[in-house]
Amino acid sequence: MILIKDVRLLECDGNWDILVEGNRIKRIGRNLREKEGIEDRDIEVIDGRNMVAIPGLVNTHTHIPMTLFRGVADDIPLMEWLNNYIWKMESKLNEELVYIGTLLGAIEMIKSGTTTFNDMYFYLDGIVKGVLESGIRAVLSYGMIDLFQEDRREREIKNSEKTVKKIMELDSPRIKAAIGPHAPYTCSRELLTVAHEMAREYSIPIHIHMNETLDEIKMIKEKTGMRPFEYLDSIGFFEGVRVIAAHCVHLSDREIGIMEKRDVVVSHNPISNLKLASGIAPIPKLLERDIPVTLGTDGCGSNNNLNLFEEIKMASLIHKGVSLDPTLVPGEVSFKFATLNGGRALNLEVGVLKEGYLADIVLIDLRKPYLIPVENLKSHLVYAFKGVVDTVLIDGKVVLRDGKMTSIQEHKVYEMAEKAYRKLVD
Repeated sequence: MILIKDVRLLECDGNWDILVEGNRIKRIGRNLREKEGIEDRDIEVIDGRNMVAIPGLVNTHTHIPMTLFRGVADDIPLMEWLNNYIWKMESKLNEELVYIGTLLGAIEMIKSGTTTFNDMYFYLDGIVKGVLESGIRAVLSYGMIDLFQEDRREREIKNSEKTVKKIMELDSPRIKAAIGPHAPYTCSRELLTVAHEMAREYSIPIHIHMNETLDEIKMIKEKTGMRPFEYLDSIGFFEGVRVIAAHCVHLSDREIGIMEKRDVVVSHNPISNLKLASGIAPIPKLLERDIPVTLGTDGCGSNNNLNLFEEIKMASLIHKGVSLDPTLVPGEVSFKFATLNGGRALNLEVGVLKEGYLADIVLIDLRKPYLIPVENLKSHLVYAFKGVVDTVLIDGKVVLRDGKMTSIQEHKVYEMAEKAYRKLVD
């Protein structure tokens, strides 16, 4: 058992204890060691004084191995970024390089308070290995792209199903499977249909890019006569499955209606969308319709980091600025995007500190100039915090202590990542 003692909680006054047993939060209260009759030999005590405990953040859209692409192709449009840079480098990837990129990304996320991520990529064996070693929690999907080619389609379907079965056979409490058709403009109708059927068969979510740019919407309209959400709805893509749609920047009122009706979850990626000049998602409109919104960083090729606290702040600020309305997307709402909403979207008992929930807990040292005065802590975590956390528990295990990883040797990962990058660019 682990006892986090005398720690501040966001929703409560004073200091509290959090008792962790196995991989779950057993109890939250005061003087729990005495009340539970716990012997010293049975427990590890973490001193929570001068700390605040928050639920681990949930990143609902990443491509974790792309940490190796950080800074490679800045300041260019999405399609040029993909075609002339990213896809060329990705052609050089292998399982080992993906594993190294995953370790690097896991360290970055854990050290900035993210305990769960939802990822779409390939060479999934490398990602799984990195997730298992680092201690982070993940929902993983193989990114399917057939470019409307039948032979490629069959290969992508086989790879995806193979990945799902491997993850399920692994039976890890920290790794779940999803289905990942890349986007309507890179996937044929046949592939999208099979992706939907697989998600229903295995009772797992779909993770897909939607309406990120005007160019892709134009491509879909020319091919189908419909906008992307209209097209997918016409083929039954949303029926009976949870769909997590990344980006959702350019939406018509009719598409928003479809999203509301079909319970589509949005992964808002404000920084990536700004950097690639894709646009700004109409989050206030979605909130008016009670469409669930979560937060993602996207990959490091387009962000260029995995610090979800930056997304929390941006998600509140950007919609105020473009609308000239300071009341839109309050800080408490954007914080829930990255915690409670993310956990619900992935159907995981994370994103909230609650008895019986998974013990994914982040401790933040309050002795920082930008977290003073502590009376305004909720505001600080949205608008002032830099994302540097002190201690992280995932699945009931300490993976970061005093700012240092306990599960893997950071310096070795950094050295491996530098060498991996050289292989990609040489």
